[in-house]
Amino acid sequence: MRSFRVTLGLLGASAAALGAQAPDTYSPAAATDHATQVFWGDTHVHTSYSSGDANMVGTNDADPSIAYRFARGEVVEGRNGMPVRLRRPLDFLVIADHAESLGVSFSVQSGDPALLAEEIGRQLREAWLEVRERLGSYDERRAFNSQVSATGRAVGAPYRQTVWQRVAALADQYNEPGRFTAFAGYEWTSIGSDRQTFGNLHRVVVFGDDSSKTGSIVPFSAYDSRNPEDLWRFLARYEQTTGGQVLAIPHNGNVSNGEMFGLTNFEDEPLTAAYARTRQRWEPLYEVTQIKGDSETHPVLSPTDEFADFETWSSWAGRTTEPGEHSCCRQTWGPESMGALKEGEYARSGLKRGLKLRADLGVNPFKFGLIGSTDAHTSLATADSDNFWGKYSSTFPSPTRMLEPMVGVWPSPLNWETSASGYAAVWAERNTRAAIFAAMKRREVYATTGPRIVVRFFGGWDFEDGDADRSDAASIGYSRGVPMGGDLPPAPATVFLVGALRDPDGANLDRIQIVKGWLDAEGELHEQVHEVALSDGREVGPDGKAPAVGSTVDVEDASWENTIGAVELTAIPDFDSAEAAFYYARVIEVPTPRWTAYDAKYFGIEDPLEEIPMITRQRAYTSPIWYTPE
Repeated sequence: MRSFRVTLGLLGASAAALGAQAPDTYSPAAATDHATQVFWGDTHVHTSYSSGDANMVGTNDADPSIAYRFARGEVVEGRNGMPVRLRRPLDFLVIADHAESLGVSFSVQSGDPALLAEEIGRQLREAWLEVRERLGSYDERRAFNSQVSATGRAVGAPYRQTVWQRVAALADQYNEPGRFTAFAGYEWTSIGSDRQTFGNLHRVVVFGDDSSKTGSIVPFSAYDSRNPEDLWRFLARYEQTTGGQVLAIPHNGNVSNGEMFGLTNFEDEPLTAAYARTRQRWEPLYEVTQIKGDSETHPVLSPTDEFADFETWSSWAGRTTEPGEHSCCRQTWGPESMGALKEGEYARSGLKRGLKLRADLGVNPFKFGLIGSTDAHTSLATADSDNFWGKYSSTFPSPTRMLEPMVGVWPSPLNWETSASGYAAVWAERNTRAAIFAAMKRREVYATTGPRIVVRFFGGWDFEDGDADRSDAASIGYSRGVPMGGDLPPAPATVFLVGALRDPDGANLDRIQIVKGWLDAEGELHEQVHEVALSDGREVGPDGKAPAVGSTVDVEDASWENTIGAVELTAIPDFDSAEAAFYYARVIEVPTPRWTAYDAKYFGIEDPLEEIPMITRQRAYTSPIWYTPE
């Protein structure tokens, strides 16, 4: 196995002086005013406070304190009695329980006095006492969940604020600046407009404040409105009345039925400049990968991208472009209509649409950075393939879970389609709410599908050969350009500085690619994937493609060898900068066993179905850098 080394500057914690200006102190770190560390977190974990899917349907009885303890590195006990622990603690966490009926099921089960003070609460408690012995049945859980959902709308504001204040206080309790950051947050769970049978316009709402501010409100839920613009108005009122900070993170565009990056608003009206400004203001990030599949791009949208068909959640909307019936909304389409729908669902096409909308409206509504998170409904933020505890507590590791349907989701895919993904990586000065929240707002973040790959990405004008290998490469990146998430002003040429370092406990790197999307002079949108750094001495062929890196995976043993690939890759590619464009880096690991292979080995599963993938290609996606010509 190759040795692992940390490179100061581009990939590690830069301790070099900035630019050519002499510092006022001999201590380089004292003169550094940019992000020097990458922090790892999950902005999307559900606990037993998510009344319907996590608690009742998913059988999760672990409250938010369990989620915090687990994320901080403690051993906790799973619902199946097994001990479970992260290999490495996370640096920050957002518990994002559904605002709709927040905490109601948990309060019913615990006999919470705040809920029992209301007549509707007492009725739910009595109903639960009657059926709790039968709740081992999935049908009984579904039936009682329907009752909770139907009556949860009627629970009064005093109870809802009591529960929310408890959520905010727990975030303060587990927040430890310098060691672990806990953000108060929740999920706003809109099922989309009335034009669709069911969609996904979900947002995670993240507050940058302590409970003295966050505890003063009652969460705005989809019971109040399913329209994202109404949510943004609520966020604006929060900041105006408290002086605090808040943002929203959309997720699961891959199951939004074309609405996540649609060309019309919730009311089916054309997008306006005011809409674009407001969306860009409140939604600086997008969750591009998680348990319910990967949302970077789709093979229908990027047919020449050999890595496009990655963890595609096919059960939702068909496996191919062949004409057929949409499995969710019962819509019949041909290849062209499916492609049009997918354009409104995936991050890359959303970024491309943003370029066109900026040209038309003067503002880009889809100008977002990329993060990953799990959307685990187990209270356990696990994104490692060999430590994957599933979407729900009812699908913890077992000999049969691969072929069981994913509960709580319609239409129900089999659990093997779920992905052990992902995490949010944030470049910040320190591990505090203020620093991490500021990095989120400026989009200096990136996504991984689980591995803790360290990635730096800068755009500039006068990077030179050899800069990527310097110990002060990060300082050069900041002083001569902009980091991921930034904007490049007009310049004669655009040069990028990119580097990636493998996860010290993970696989070697296969390649770094830069994905470019652009708007040409005729108003047409394009995309291209560029191979900019390859391991093992490989070179790009005349067709722009790179030879395969190979594979060392032993599926039966669920293992691989780090005898191919590279520990570190860097590059300084340049691009034509004559047209409006975005660029982001994609880092691909060498092949490794998927979580299904670890299940098969642990439980001795022989001859799993051929359609179940056993090998994966883990990856990282940086936030884009945008270029706008004069």
